[in-house]
Amino acid sequence: MTVEAQAPPVATSRATVHRSPRQLAWRRFQRNKLAVIGAAVLILVALAALLAPWIARHSPTAVDLTQFRQPPSAEHWLGTDSAGRDVFARLLHAGRISLFVGLLASVLAIALGTVLGALAGLVGGWIDMAVMRSADIVLAFPSLVVIVVLAGVIGPSVTVLVLAIAAFEWPTSARVVRAVTLSLREREYLQAAKSVGASRWWLIRQHIIPAALPPVVVVGTVTVASAVLLEAALSFLGLGVPPPQSSWGNMLNDAQNLTIVETMPWLWLPPGIAVALTVLAVNFVGDGLRDAVDPRQRTAAG
Repeated sequence: MTVEAQAPPVATSRATVHRSPRQLAWRRFQRNKLAVIGAAVLILVALAALLAPWIARHSPTAVDLTQFRQPPSAEHWLGTDSAGRDVFARLLHAGRISLFVGLLASVLAIALGTVLGALAGLVGGWIDMAVMRSADIVLAFPSLVVIVVLAGVIGPSVTVLVLAIAAFEWPTSARVVRAVTLSLREREYLQAAKSVGASRWWLIRQHIIPAALPPVVVVGTVTVASAVLLEAALSFLGLGVPPPQSSWGNMLNDAQNLTIVETMPWLWLPPGIAVALTVLAVNFVGDGLRDAVDPRQRTAAG
């Protein structure tokens, strides 16, 4: 009689993997394919803008009337514009201006909105009322119309453009930070910090800003997209980035001629596609960040 040897049962247990909030957020972001694609596009656009002097074969400001509106060729990959300037070189260098305006304006708007929103929520009273009513007034005005008037009175420049966009984009982040501050104001650890003499600025730096950072980053991506679109619209109207500096908006200025739109697409398609791709990529990244920092998504991450 043979007795079959049986292997002792092996205890299989799945080890619990503990991940930090940052790791969980990054894991959720990676699962959003559109957000990953958007981030890759933004990186490529930023690298192309930063490396423009080494990538472009021609100067973006060199005028050559003998090359007036030439179609794409081996010498000029995207053709030339109405002044004989290389469209590809102008496109890459324009990315620097457009991204710079969008990023700097959004950083200023987020910084201003974060400080004002934190003060409004933490202090309350007349400060809260003044900040929120100011935000309501700013939101009540059509930003594009007001910026057009300012640019017409003061004169178009990158500085005016950045400051004007930031002045009209801060209320969104202020409201978000105020809402976060109101939810934290009565927490025990904040009350304990107040009882030992912590100043308001210390509370804002150490507790409120870290807690508000995830939603503020999401708001910041939306602000960047809005700033890029505003810069393109104003430069298209001739009230944004002044020539000879190139931006995607003032490159589109040539498209006001119907003949050019119909017969010379190399003059307006490249900057138009650049604006559309950049704004779409920023919005995709913003959606990915929103899902990544959403606490309701934490239980879904495995």
